[in-house]
Amino acid sequence: MKEVITEMERYAIANNVPIIEIDSIKFIMKYIRLNNVKNVLEIGSAIGYSAILMANATDNVEITTIEKDEKRYKEAVKNVNKCGLDKRIDIVFNDALEVNLAGHSYDLIFIDAAKGSYIKFFEKFCHYLNPGGVIITDNLKFHGLVNNKDSVNTKSLRGIVDKIEKYISFLNDNKDYITKFYDIGDGLSVSIKKNNEK
Repeated sequence: MKEVITEMERYAIANNVPIIEIDSIKFIMKYIRLNNVKNVLEIGSAIGYSAILMANATDNVEITTIEKDEKRYKEAVKNVNKCGLDKRIDIVFNDALEVNLAGHSYDLIFIDAAKGSYIKFFEKFCHYLNPGGVIITDNLKFHGLVNNKDSVNTKSLRGIVDKIEKYISFLNDNKDYITKFYDIGDGLSVSIKKNNEK
């Protein structure tokens, strides 16, 4: 397993695939263990790195992860199979905004896909949360650019930073959820529904 993880880290660097920072995934793995999380929905599989590590948090957590990029999806399937986790990680090849998950519910939803769609992802998938469940979002610092807009020198980057700022405001203004922000890795938020707090 360790060899596969190391191999994936090398692949991500060589192929410019964004994977979660180690401090962030450690935080999520600890959350899974401490809160007895049984099922996770991940928006944005990339090559399966975070899904595999989340599945390693405990022996009884199951992950559904969605990826729309075909090359990354195939790489994720290969990596999950190499780790022998295909029974506990279900990789869905689709655009998350097109996926119908009727009949499913989750203890933890992890958003780590297209930054410009974070609000849409939250609004769509919050309906699949179990009581006491949380939505965790990654990359809210966006490599430090969110708090340092002066160093953003391209229009496309500025657009992403603006959308992340809008998402942070959306979380802060959302009366149904209490959101805590953590200065871990590339910035995480943990949102829990008010009337579902444990």
